[in-house]
Amino acid sequence: MKGKRYTTEDKIRILREAARGEKGIQEICRQENVPEVTFHRWKKQFGHMAINEARRLKELERENNELKKMLAESLLKNRVLAAVCEKKL
Repeated sequence: MKGKRYTTEDKIRILREAARGEKGIQEICRQENVPEVTFHRWKKQFGHMAINEARRLKELERENNELKKMLAESLLKNRVLAAVCEKKL
């Protein structure tokens, strides 16, 4: 069974709450139902980011995936055209 999926904003909010030092990491993880290992992975990935930077990163990753798909489609079309031209000769 999969657990709850947290948004990037939620992850950064949890990290900021821990950075304030009012509560311990274990207590915050228990309260948010997040394993400590996951918390430290988030800290490594998002610890230095602000929320707007994380949103921008997500947007850039989405754009990068679209560009990769476009490149793959283009390469496939080129291969098909080359195969068709070979058969005609």
